[in-house]
Amino acid sequence: MSKKHPVIAITGSSGAGTSTVKNAFNHIFERVGAKPVVIEGDSFHKYDRKQMAAAMEKKNKIGNKHFSHFGPEANHFDLIEKTFKDYGENGYCKRRYYIHTDEEGIPFGRGAGEFTEWKEVGRESDLLFYEGLHGGVKDGPIDAAKFVDLLIGVVPVVNLEWIQKIHRDKEHRGYSAEATVDTIHRRMWDYINYLTPQFSRTHINFQRVPTVDTSNPFIARDIPTQDESFVVVRFQDHKYCDFVYLQDMVAGSFMSRPNTLVVPGGKMGFVMELILREQIEKMLDQ
Repeated sequence: MSKKHPVIAITGSSGAGTSTVKNAFNHIFERVGAKPVVIEGDSFHKYDRKQMAAAMEKKNKIGNKHFSHFGPEANHFDLIEKTFKDYGENGYCKRRYYIHTDEEGIPFGRGAGEFTEWKEVGRESDLLFYEGLHGGVKDGPIDAAKFVDLLIGVVPVVNLEWIQKIHRDKEHRGYSAEATVDTIHRRMWDYINYLTPQFSRTHINFQRVPTVDTSNPFIARDIPTQDESFVVVRFQDHKYCDFVYLQDMVAGSFMSRPNTLVVPGGKMGFVMELILREQIEKMLDQ
């Protein structure tokens, strides 16, 4: 961890609500005049899209049904740790991009599913901002979490997460519900062993909880809206929050435990900015 070169990481699976947090941070960075180095978790995959498909086919042939983007076999956990450590010590690190679409790849001369080259970044920055699957990952001697100054978890209850994935894969990728369920099955081992434990290492968790029936996520016709949800905000330490102030600012909020604030789902972005802006300003002041 570093006071001079702070590292902030958002950890959570794709579609879990990390985009809302990313937008909140972008607003905060603009308001406080911070210049972040932005690091995307996808850039630490071991394989590009074609290589991943080939690797998965090989794993299936030998009976490995748990190989996924969520686990150590398909990710450079060591490079995540090194990136956080290098930035915290020196104020710069190496970065590359994973190209999601052909349009994204045009400036780099790359196609969808490929990586750019690694390049040094950060010498003129104020902090590092990571968003992806494994911001707080631990695996044997690798411990990325210990190099993070502010670790944020974003995780809906698991049934809601599955509903979001099924609908997103169908709408944006053309996958059938059956194909998405197969992916969920394949990822489950890594999800339990590498993603879930991170949320016990976070300084703050934001968990969206729907107030409608999601008991069978595989037949849900639509995704519960923000207004059909509450957001449970759990703090590792009271120093991260002025609970009285937040309850005064957010109508309908209440404390469910001494370190847990519950707010209406529609206020998720607003309450994130209230909580996180203060933490970032403290980091920059130090």
